[in-house]
Amino acid sequence: MTGGEQQPSATADAKDGDERRGVGRLDAFFELSARGSTWAAEIRGGLVTFIAMAYIIVLNPIILSGSADVSGNRLDFAQVSAVTSLAAGLMTIVFGVIARLPFAFAAGLGINSFLATTVVGSLTWPEAMGLVVIDGLIIVVLAATGLRRLVFDAVPMELKLAITAGIGLFILFIGLVDAGFIGSTGVASPPVGLGSGGTGSIAAVPTVIFVITLLATGILVVRKVRGGILIGLVAGTVLAMIVEAIWHLGSATETPGGWSLSVPTLAGSPFSLPDLSLVGAFSFDSFGRIGVLAAVMLVFTLVFANFFDAMGTFTGLSREAGLSDEQGNFPRLRSALIVEGAGAAVGGSASASSNTVFIESAAGIEEGARTGAANLVTGVLFLAAMFVTPLASVVPTEVAAAALVIVGVMMVSQLRHIDLSEFSVGLPVVLTVATMPLSYSIANGIGVGFISWVVVRSATGKWREVSPLLWIVAAGFLVYFARGWVESLIGM
Repeated sequence: MTGGEQQPSATADAKDGDERRGVGRLDAFFELSARGSTWAAEIRGGLVTFIAMAYIIVLNPIILSGSADVSGNRLDFAQVSAVTSLAAGLMTIVFGVIARLPFAFAAGLGINSFLATTVVGSLTWPEAMGLVVIDGLIIVVLAATGLRRLVFDAVPMELKLAITAGIGLFILFIGLVDAGFIGSTGVASPPVGLGSGGTGSIAAVPTVIFVITLLATGILVVRKVRGGILIGLVAGTVLAMIVEAIWHLGSATETPGGWSLSVPTLAGSPFSLPDLSLVGAFSFDSFGRIGVLAAVMLVFTLVFANFFDAMGTFTGLSREAGLSDEQGNFPRLRSALIVEGAGAAVGGSASASSNTVFIESAAGIEEGARTGAANLVTGVLFLAAMFVTPLASVVPTEVAAAALVIVGVMMVSQLRHIDLSEFSVGLPVVLTVATMPLSYSIANGIGVGFISWVVVRSATGKWREVSPLLWIVAAGFLVYFARGWVESLIGM
């Protein structure tokens, strides 16, 4: 063999060495080996998280475009869908790179509903989004100065575990409602019942698909099949597409017993160019329209909802991923809190509503995601979804709901770590867990838990164990819960 024949081999070896070093640097950066993860697990987890969250591409525009603002203007559905994917993709990737945690971002359901049902009754959509931007900037300042971390550290472990379990029960409840397994009866008692409309009967085919997907996925999880949740989601979607092709159920808005949000079928081309006209369509003119006090009150509500919803979600996800310590702290907590605040500002500036960490990330965590590498997968899929919105909407809500129920059960199991025999602990914990699903708000559950904790623990001689910060936060929640009365006073 001549020297000329050996040179390509040496070059190839050097190239292979560079590639291995590159992969090694990425492994070290995202801490895959340190956290016991693999690239396969991160990719699978990122994919599962996207599938579990993909409904937001449809649901967020439904909520935001469904309400006219004070001027009678409505947001365009397609435009909102595009910016929803854009903001979610960018913030998920940024969070993955900076915080290096497998927590994906998207438009928060609580905030978007608050904007659509309350805020735009007195403001235009650009003005409402301007308040969201201000909300995000305030949270960034609180996180950067360490105040948000101080509040996080002041929360006792029992409440952190209760928050985790409460979120689990909350997303379990969301899954059951989204699937039509339970629903509102429309009467005072009982407020909810079995089946859509609380009729006591499950007669809708999509709900049956949910049950089949739930049981099949549960069996896979029990048998510890790798990728069980993903397999269940894919199989459920395929089954749903076959059922739709045979029976043509259509949408529930057009046909009783149809699919709730997205019909599992492809009509026409799966590709479309995104319209990003809403990016930058925000304004700070709300203070002039409704006055400084009223605008400040709205910002206060947004900050409280964002602040504690995210804190509760961070707590639940970090513990589920096994990344938190005994105090509930997790790696790069300060960076995570800063980026989360930035998500609100970015979402508002894109007219997609506040972007925050999504509890559905737990689905990816259960599939093995442990690092920010999973976020790269989820984020890229969200960005790609801008061009394939029809394809992203193929997964019906009823199928995705099965994954939410599975993950919810896993998170509720955290209650086993709490000693409920002491009633001064049991009362705040149970109130926290119960209030989240029953009021459809993580922030409400945290607020009730904080207030009951400081009052009951202090009144039973445990006041030295209660951080002064918890008293301050509890007082703030009292104002938060009484905001309707305060707003009426301002308007007098």
